[in-house]
Amino acid sequence: MEDKIVEVPGSVLSRGLQRWRSMLHWVRDVPVADPVDRRNAPMLQLVSFLLAVLPTAAWCYRALLVDIPWRPGEVTGMVFGLSVSAISALSLVLVRKGKFRAASHALLAVFAATVIPAYLVAGFGGQRFEQPVLAIWMAIAALAVGRMALWLMFLCIAAAFGLGIAVDIDKQGQAVELLGDAAFSTAIFLMIAVVLDRSSVALRESLREAQARGDALDVANRRLTEEMAERERTFAQLVQAQKMEAVGRLASGVAHDFGNVLAVAGGYVRSGLRAGDAAHMRESLVGVDSAVNRANLLTRRLLSLARAEDGVEEWFDPGEALKALVPMIGQLMGPDVKVDVVLGADLPALFFDRMQFDLMVLNVAANADHAMPGGGRFSLRARRDGDRLVLDLADTGAGMAGDVLAHAFEPFFTTKPRGQGSGLGLSVVRDLVQRAGGSVKAESQAGVGTTISLCFADALAELAEAEAESGR
Repeated sequence: MEDKIVEVPGSVLSRGLQRWRSMLHWVRDVPVADPVDRRNAPMLQLVSFLLAVLPTAAWCYRALLVDIPWRPGEVTGMVFGLSVSAISALSLVLVRKGKFRAASHALLAVFAATVIPAYLVAGFGGQRFEQPVLAIWMAIAALAVGRMALWLMFLCIAAAFGLGIAVDIDKQGQAVELLGDAAFSTAIFLMIAVVLDRSSVALRESLREAQARGDALDVANRRLTEEMAERERTFAQLVQAQKMEAVGRLASGVAHDFGNVLAVAGGYVRSGLRAGDAAHMRESLVGVDSAVNRANLLTRRLLSLARAEDGVEEWFDPGEALKALVPMIGQLMGPDVKVDVVLGADLPALFFDRMQFDLMVLNVAANADHAMPGGGRFSLRARRDGDRLVLDLADTGAGMAGDVLAHAFEPFFTTKPRGQGSGLGLSVVRDLVQRAGGSVKAESQAGVGTTISLCFADALAELAEAEAESGR
């Protein structure tokens, strides 16, 4: 038993629409450079196709299905009409090859060369089957070439009508009736020419305006792309400038730390030299190794902070990162500044660039130190807010008045004397956090102090949302 395949109407409609879209794409896909000609190419292809098919079909109908004796000259008119159909088919091929202008001029030249001889041979009445097609020629001239070609085509048609009527009057002698027919037909084609003239002018103007707007948008888009790239380069330079500023602030403290490390290592060396047994010697060597490791760690942290490299986002424990920063924060602060670090329990993991994270904390700490020249307290508190990490960095310094606080995050805004600050620290901090989907808030009061709160985005939630979007 054979299975029967049942066509679903919806699938048939879908395939039909797909074939129609494919055909439209084929008609529009022509290698024509000029934008106006490229827009007119589908129209010229359609006209060429119709001129290749319709006159042929009309004359076949006349020859095979109309039981009327052939008028004098009608056969000659048929020959002219079929020759036009052949040239129209050639024009269609030329358009497909990208030769739009050649195709349109060929059609108009053939029309001008055939319409007057056809009316001279067949007369006005012998060409009645062809008259509706004449409007198509005028449309081609108006849309594909221009106004001059349109009115030349109209003059050719008017001249052909006049010569055809003269031939009919000479043969039939009914001057008044025939002249009325010619005048009526000429008036109709004059109205068609006026409408086509206005329409073609409006169409070309709108196409030129659309092209000009498109060119302007392309220029604006390129300029915007260049400005965005320049902004990215400038931002990278600002980040590097902040790194170097932080490194400069740390230099003296690092030198002090290295002195302490060398002193510890020297003490262990001297102890080892005095050691009387292997166990005592091993204990001294372990102490020297610990001091060297501390010096290496300090060096690597300082070099990684100063290095001009692209940031790499990674998962890390913010608590461990802040613990590693405590010695460096201590070096940033003056001797009369007390540093408090409170790390909450169960802090969420952070997906961020580790070096940029260190840079932000050090920048805020440096600003706090500048605000407390006579000493004070700097506190760093890390807490969990839902699934987000929040850092509160507070100082008991001079604080900021409302008008200063309003500009605190603007690039290059600073209240420090010339040469003592770039005004980029808080601006870079804000941009880094916001680029990662977080937010920054500042609270300050003159004479009381300032608190900078950094709220980092929930990286896990954003990752899950991105995966859900990509899976749709």
